[in-house]
Amino acid sequence: MKTNVLVVDDDNHMRIALKESLARAGYSVSVAEDGKEALDEIERRIFDLVITDVKMPHVSGIDLLNHIKESRPFMPVILMTGYGTVQDAVKVIKEGAYDYIQKPFNTDTLYGIVKRALGVKNGKIVYASRVMKDILLKAERVAKSDATVLVLGESGVGKEVISRYIHENSDRHDKSFVAVNCAALPETLLESELFGYEKGAFTGAFARKLGKFELADKGTILLDEVTEMDPRLQAKLLRVLQEKEIEVIGSKYPKQVNVRVIATTNRNINKYVSEGKFREDLYYRLNVFPITVPPLRERKEDIPPLVEYLLKKHAKGMDVGIDSEAISYLKERPWRGNVRELENLIARACILSNSSVIKLTHLTDIDCASESVAGSGSVKDMETKLILDALKSVKGNRTKAALILGITVRTLRNKIHEYKTMGIEVPVKEY
Repeated sequence: MKTNVLVVDDDNHMRIALKESLARAGYSVSVAEDGKEALDEIERRIFDLVITDVKMPHVSGIDLLNHIKESRPFMPVILMTGYGTVQDAVKVIKEGAYDYIQKPFNTDTLYGIVKRALGVKNGKIVYASRVMKDILLKAERVAKSDATVLVLGESGVGKEVISRYIHENSDRHDKSFVAVNCAALPETLLESELFGYEKGAFTGAFARKLGKFELADKGTILLDEVTEMDPRLQAKLLRVLQEKEIEVIGSKYPKQVNVRVIATTNRNINKYVSEGKFREDLYYRLNVFPITVPPLRERKEDIPPLVEYLLKKHAKGMDVGIDSEAISYLKERPWRGNVRELENLIARACILSNSSVIKLTHLTDIDCASESVAGSGSVKDMETKLILDALKSVKGNRTKAALILGITVRTLRNKIHEYKTMGIEVPVKEY
């Protein structure tokens, strides 16, 4: 099955050139002339990668990136622009772009970035620890069956990567892998995302919309942060798992689907069940084969090979190394954001460093904001200050702030609600 790429640019010549170039490399390419048309395309189809210009009418490339990160958090986005600086590159990566490419560029540069972006999406797993080896062996065993899998672990440990690994080692590997972030959408939108709707089902339903379960038919669906799903939708999901059929909104008849379900959560799901926040019968349906991914701080032997891999990924073809003092420093960090936090740090170090070797000072300079907070109070105080500072830096944009902090938008929303109930003024946009 070909990899689907969406190219977005208001310059017709650039669109044609990119489409032809990527098609020659074996990709299936669709095009859109602006961000609004791109959003319509993303609603209709599943893409593996989006390449978009920054400056466009109606919906800019940055706005498009923000929309994608809300609704398709696992879809890598590459931004193109005719001008740029190192500061611009840092900014777009902080906002969630996979990478940044400056026009004009040659095909080798384009192919290299595209290949790396798709390599991340395809879930390369780098490890040295025994615990990760055992997890991958479990994943390979369950992949050969159609059993429902529940992947547990903190935010940023690589639950989505493990889920993709299961899909790619299964008999469904040549079919669709569709990821849905259950925390990113309110109940009404999540239902239509999952199950689709018929034309005329409600005001504004001008055409038939295929839901994610239909798009994943004969393949795999990943329900990320499944514990954030509304109780009413939990009941509908239970029916899908029991009956292998979905209820399309506005349809009189159920529709049969053949989908392998993988669910993830960073919550204590047993606690959620005992508190009545998550259905016990659904939990047992999902927990047929549980896999728990430990946090990075509990498998520090994985840090050196991860750093080596991330340097190759973010150094853009340059031979960049890291000295032993810097590695020792990385091993001692608590890594509350896990592998995602490590990648953000290495990506920024590669951009800001002019050296062929990443040294301790390159890492501590990036960390200076966190360091300055360290002596100012309790861990809770530090967390609050970091979150409020991140929100201020992006003028209250929750999606951007969550990316900077290495947490999910849902987690950030919960923190914001907590602060408001405590009477803390939070600089956040209201939607």
